[in-house]
Amino acid sequence: MFVVSIRTAILYLLVVLTMRLMGKRQIGELQPYEFVITIMISDLASLPMQDTRLPLLLGIIPIITLLFLKTLLTQIGLKFQYTRKLVDGEPCILVHKGKINYSTLKKQQLNIDELLEELRLANYFNLDEIQYAILENDGQISILPTDYNSSNTSNSGNTAQNTEAKLPKVLISDGEVNKNSLTSMNKDEEWISNLLKKHNIKSIKHVLIALYDTEGKFKYQLFDKYEKEDAQ
Repeated sequence: MFVVSIRTAILYLLVVLTMRLMGKRQIGELQPYEFVITIMISDLASLPMQDTRLPLLLGIIPIITLLFLKTLLTQIGLKFQYTRKLVDGEPCILVHKGKINYSTLKKQQLNIDELLEELRLANYFNLDEIQYAILENDGQISILPTDYNSSNTSNSGNTAQNTEAKLPKVLISDGEVNKNSLTSMNKDEEWISNLLKKHNIKSIKHVLIALYDTEGKFKYQLFDKYEKEDAQ
């Protein structure tokens, strides 16, 4: 009994440490590959706990290996957009201007009832209240309401005429051009380079993120911008 308790304590601490090193996320926020790794780790830890005939290393080595693979995939994903798309997938639009994107709905294996249920849970009961409904990589649905700009202007006290909310377009992420966004805008890398030059930015590699927001305004942040402001 004492041996079982010690083995259980060791594996428990190892699993807690592993999950901590994987990052601070709730179960509902895990990417598919992270969720699979989490399930595998729990199964691997339970085997040596239940059967004392199995060496403790039979659980420890596979858990550490999975942690290494997860960390490796994360680091590769940080450097290469293609890897992120391959492993994590991409957000997709389910509703645009109150109209359901049925082909995307089928591709994601969702039915109309499931979509409407998720929208109701987010307090949207009418499709015409929704400018965009986007299925995120973790399975959650983000919603940009039709009256987004009107609610913002009323809160700020601005009486300017409202314009239609737009879907933000990320042009640059982690120093790399988002080619999908440029293609949808019929633009090329030369255009984004000229745009950056107007803001005194010499290289795309210096940009952490650059995008057009919901109001169609160009926003950007350099890699060292946060560090400089934080040091002031």
